[in-house]
Amino acid sequence: MKLDILAFGAHPDDVELGCGATIAKEVVAGKKIGIVDLTRGELGTRGSEELREIEAARAKSILGVVVRENLGLADGFFENNKENQLEIIKIIRKYRPSIVLCNAISDRHIDHSKGSKLVSDACFLAGLVKIETTLNNIKQEVWRPLNVYHYIQWDNIEPHFVIDVTGYIDKKVEAVMAYSSQFYDPKSNEPESPISSKNFLDSITYRSRDLGRLIGVSHGEGFTSERYIAIKSFDNLF
Repeated sequence: MKLDILAFGAHPDDVELGCGATIAKEVVAGKKIGIVDLTRGELGTRGSEELREIEAARAKSILGVVVRENLGLADGFFENNKENQLEIIKIIRKYRPSIVLCNAISDRHIDHSKGSKLVSDACFLAGLVKIETTLNNIKQEVWRPLNVYHYIQWDNIEPHFVIDVTGYIDKKVEAVMAYSSQFYDPKSNEPESPISSKNFLDSITYRSRDLGRLIGVSHGEGFTSERYIAIKSFDNLF
């Protein structure tokens, strides 16, 4: 299956929080989209890896993506090394996405920046013919995505571009709240975490409103790019 967009997250719920509205919008536009979680989030303060697997499947259904995989790397301890790069190269060559979305280039959680660089490096290496990989005992063809974009997470990173996601923020919040173990629940007896507060939940919407304000729309999601973004004419901008 060839995908138009493949979104990576260090943990289940990273993709939903970082670019859930963009994904929902592109799905409605007919794009084939997949999500790959690098870890099971087993070190999270709240919930369990088994519960988060159920929640990730629920979020997949809400967003309408066609495939979701988990690489099972070690939460908190995975490295940007050859072994892990090869696993991601296999995924990239398997789905042959035109666009890859991945974690923020820097962030509060150490796995986010590590995951960002790991995926970015693997995207480049996936295009090298002398790196050979196999899937189901069949040699894979090389593939390099056209673009790698990084969504924004905890830190207020200045975006290189903002996507208009007006009309899709409710779907994003619904997908985020599929992870009921992780986010605000006044009835929960789980320990508090930085993302379990009411303020954090509210920030999903007020941040999107602020990014939308910057481009003159109701809601936006910001991204950074590793390359210059080319346009055919001024007519492509609004």
